[in-house]
Amino acid sequence: MTTRTIRARDRPVFGVDVHSGDVRGDDPSYALVILDPVDEDDPDAPDADGPMARVTRDVVSFRKLCRLIDDREPLYVATDNAYELAADKNELVGFLRSLPDGTRLVQVTGAERPEPLSRVASRHGIPYGKEPMKEAEASARLAAANVGHEVTAFTDETTVKVSRGRSTGKGGWSQDRYTRRIHGNVRKRTRQVQSELKDANLDFERDVTEKYGGYANATFTVEARPEDIPVSNSRAGDVRVEVERERRDGIEYEPLVQRRDRVIVGIDPGTTTAAAVVGLDGTVHALYSSRTADTADVTEWIIEQGRPILVAADVEPMPETVEKFRRSFDAAGWRPTTDLPVDEKLHRTREASYQNDHERDALAAALYAYDDHEDQFERIAAKTPPRLDRGAVIAGVVAGGASVESVIADLSEDDGNDGGDGEGDADETDPTEPERTEEEETIRRLRERVERLESHTESLEADLADRDERIAELEGELEEAKREERIEARSRRAVSRLERETDRLERERDEARETVEDLEGKVETLKELWRLDHSNFDDVAADQGLASVKTVEQFTLDALEAADEAYGLVAGDVVYLRDASGAGRRTAERLAETEPRAVIRDGNLSDVADQVLFDHDVPVVPADAVPVREVDDLAVASERELDAALDDWERGAERRRKAEKQEHLDRIISEHRAGRTLPETEE
Repeated sequence: MTTRTIRARDRPVFGVDVHSGDVRGDDPSYALVILDPVDEDDPDAPDADGPMARVTRDVVSFRKLCRLIDDREPLYVATDNAYELAADKNELVGFLRSLPDGTRLVQVTGAERPEPLSRVASRHGIPYGKEPMKEAEASARLAAANVGHEVTAFTDETTVKVSRGRSTGKGGWSQDRYTRRIHGNVRKRTRQVQSELKDANLDFERDVTEKYGGYANATFTVEARPEDIPVSNSRAGDVRVEVERERRDGIEYEPLVQRRDRVIVGIDPGTTTAAAVVGLDGTVHALYSSRTADTADVTEWIIEQGRPILVAADVEPMPETVEKFRRSFDAAGWRPTTDLPVDEKLHRTREASYQNDHERDALAAALYAYDDHEDQFERIAAKTPPRLDRGAVIAGVVAGGASVESVIADLSEDDGNDGGDGEGDADETDPTEPERTEEEETIRRLRERVERLESHTESLEADLADRDERIAELEGELEEAKREERIEARSRRAVSRLERETDRLERERDEARETVEDLEGKVETLKELWRLDHSNFDDVAADQGLASVKTVEQFTLDALEAADEAYGLVAGDVVYLRDASGAGRRTAERLAETEPRAVIRDGNLSDVADQVLFDHDVPVVPADAVPVREVDDLAVASERELDAALDDWERGAERRRKAEKQEHLDRIISEHRAGRTLPETEE
């Protein structure tokens, strides 16, 4: 027994019921009963029938109730209706979140459709009264006996998050060292938490965000409740640890213990195997159907639902598969005298919800079996003392074939407490046989049990052999499926590779088409330029009205030399300067030496270069006046536009010459006058 289990048993149980007021209106008050555990070895402990003996009763407000729950951390907070503690689902979730670790809210009257508290208390032999305080005490005692359902809004998964406990800041001289220290501490604490979870043998998954110097955060998803995890909420320096349970989609009810009550099982075998589980009170518990499940799967599902005392079929005779299930559970069998008609099945299952006809047939078999034994169940229940499990007594009579009195005697701790007079045994035994002694009766019962167990063992061994065969068959199918999957995967990879290759070739084709279109346009232009480079240029120019232009990238000596080497610069050329700025006297003189017909400039010439070209009578016209059509290093211009620009330049040049001549004369006159005035000044 773990230390945690011992501590749980040492914790109190709270029973709660509304005393006055309404949870949806004014602040209500609650009747509170606290059952405290006592040490059974303590001579001063009060007498009681169980470990919960010391009883405290009080009327408290909701706020005080919550405060007591936080202070005492009870094992259970029990009530007959969870919504007496919350007005709606959201408030109930908030209340559940506020409970301490290990404290559970228990609804002792059942799940979504609770029974009356009086009926539940009577069934378990718990004193009951209609006053709120007595209802609260009944709830507490039922929960202490593990009766009821836990009300939960959270799963059994818990998230443990380790993160930075402070911001890394906005920067500074020691920012890198500060950030590295924080991330290093987060990584150190993450490793400590991981080690603690491993030491506790807990299953978990880890997700880490790595940052400079360590971890920014780490999240552990643990398959356990917070009270079972050796880590709690904490914040120390650079690191913060937060523990929080995973939230469910809604409110769920889980039984405190899996009692595996006695049940009636109906089975419909075939291609689709279906099973239905019905309680001894006729309540439908669960339905199941599957096309792929084998006998072992169905058996496992039935075991999860309860312990069958009756296995029923809807046809006569009972199918061998159903008989096999009956033997495996050592249960009694039931079958109708004739096959159940479909209309009767529909009528008997009209209030139930099922997915298909197979589930309907299985459910009909179970319900008809219950109908056939209902009176017997009631007679047995009437004879069963309150302290005994009625389901166990019914199972002993129906499945074991014993009398009610003998089953009660077997289940009773004291043979004198059965309350019978032996008439039941007399009814079941042959009066011609001598009366058995107690030892002989015990031997008989033990032999019967041995026979049943041996039969059950044989059935289980047969099931095990069938399961082994099924496992071998499934393993073969799995290998075949894996082989087909590998083939399919290789095919998918080959298809993907071919698709990528096709896409690449299509892109190359489109690019080639675009290139061809561009080249076709260039070819047409080059054909025109080719004509201009031949001796019959004048004829071509006359026909086309174009002038050949030679392009120079920059107005520099290097660019002029490069153009001269590429296609030669000779007298009468039209030269196009892409960038006319920055040239000096020497560069301008180099261009003037080629005696060009005209210079088309893009940009402004320097004053020095402009003067040099003007002095050499080289016309310079702007590119705006003579648009140039370019193809790579070749270009042409309109002859008509070039002539018009040259005419404009000539007119401008004439005005400029006159201005310069006038300026020169003015300067000579000024110098002459200055020379005549100077001697008079000296005298």
